[in-house]
Amino acid sequence: MTELPAVRAAHTYELTAAVREEIRTLLDTAFEGDFGDDDWEHSLGGVHALVRDAGGLLVAHGSIVQRRVLHDGRSLRAGYVEAVAVRPGRRRQGLGHRVMGALERVVDGAYEFGALSASDAGAALYAARGWQVWPGSLAALGPHGTVALPEEQGSTYVRPAAGHALPAAAHPLVFDWRDGDLL
Repeated sequence: MTELPAVRAAHTYELTAAVREEIRTLLDTAFEGDFGDDDWEHSLGGVHALVRDAGGLLVAHGSIVQRRVLHDGRSLRAGYVEAVAVRPGRRRQGLGHRVMGALERVVDGAYEFGALSASDAGAALYAARGWQVWPGSLAALGPHGTVALPEEQGSTYVRPAAGHALPAAAHPLVFDWRDGDLL
């Protein structure tokens, strides 16, 4: 049996410019050019999970960043998953699961819950790992007040951190504002 490649976890500040460029190139390739500068910015400032093959080629990546989420009068600390990608030709080999396992350990150790926005292609991975579609409403707190995000319903997944319960769906999750895609 072939040994699976190790997952390295590192904060953005620990990544050299060359490694950041490798990650960006992988993301541009994996998302077939549909990964913009705002998407890249969203993936920085947190913990990255990196998987390299035996030859040192970066084959999978994901990151988790902190987002503040207002819920029922409280400001919660959520670990938001970004930029999960596996190199074409290396998909369906468990690499995405390995990346998510590393990111879920960060959620369990540092946050109240995890959240992410899933593409149609990625939804099965997250569901298989126990992430669930957020059944309540979603919004973002913008410069001019709260903005409802009905278009994000059905593609926003959540997972409780170890020892925590998910927020009650009776109240919306109101995410912090950012440029580009809000979720």
